[in-house]
Amino acid sequence: MKKENCKIHIPKPGKFAAPSSFPRWAGIALGLAAVAAFVIGGAAAGFFRSNQDQEDLPMTQISQPIETQPAPEPVQPDPLPWYLTLVNPDHPLPEDFEAPELTELINDQSFDTRAYPYLQEMMDAARAEGFRPLICSSFRTWEDQTWLFDRKVKSCIELGMAPSQAQTEAAIWVAKPGTSEHQLGLAVDIVSMQYQVLDDAQADTPLQQWLMAHCWEYGFILRYPEDKTDITQIGFEPWHYRYVGKEAAKAIMDAGICLEEYLQEHYPETVIQVSSTPT
Repeated sequence: MKKENCKIHIPKPGKFAAPSSFPRWAGIALGLAAVAAFVIGGAAAGFFRSNQDQEDLPMTQISQPIETQPAPEPVQPDPLPWYLTLVNPDHPLPEDFEAPELTELINDQSFDTRAYPYLQEMMDAARAEGFRPLICSSFRTWEDQTWLFDRKVKSCIELGMAPSQAQTEAAIWVAKPGTSEHQLGLAVDIVSMQYQVLDDAQADTPLQQWLMAHCWEYGFILRYPEDKTDITQIGFEPWHYRYVGKEAAKAIMDAGICLEEYLQEHYPETVIQVSSTPT
């Protein structure tokens, strides 16, 4: 038999030749590692691409939903104290208004029982100063106010005014029924025993000068000042005092304002609009 020659192949320089003894499992491992690297690289590329895509989206599409809070309950305005009740042509009393509990005074007068002690203190203080104050008008019923208003209208007609003009003129000096503070039981007309005429000269009497300077100390104000007639819609009455409580009285007298202006500032929900022209 002819003997075959055995040739040995020597790899060229720079090339790798796996020895026949290289384990098979090592090749499998290398293959799996390559696949894993491919998968991880693709995932990373997808992640960065996804982030880039999100940056290109409108903000409303990528922002998280905002939790909304329930709307707060509306703040209820402070109730108007009974002693600050506003009565004027723009704020009339209802026809079924019931008078408060009253305390009887001398001279067939009466006043709100809750405010009576402060009225008594003011009158006693005036007497201690040597004055002789007289309350000539206080609480009035609806019928009382109607009678006074009609009488004033009649007197204006007698002066030659037309009925409509007489109604308007009368309302400046005597409030129409339902619009008078006297119907609240918180207003008093005070004059001096020495001078009982209800006219502008009343403001010059020593008693009125003292009352105008000290009434706030007892919770009262001069309700219808001479320079506020365009707001109160009532002519100057230097004898008409109204109980509003000591705190409000001091604020009103210090600021030189009227009750309507005070309420407009502190209780705007009550005074919708301060009238600037007589009606």
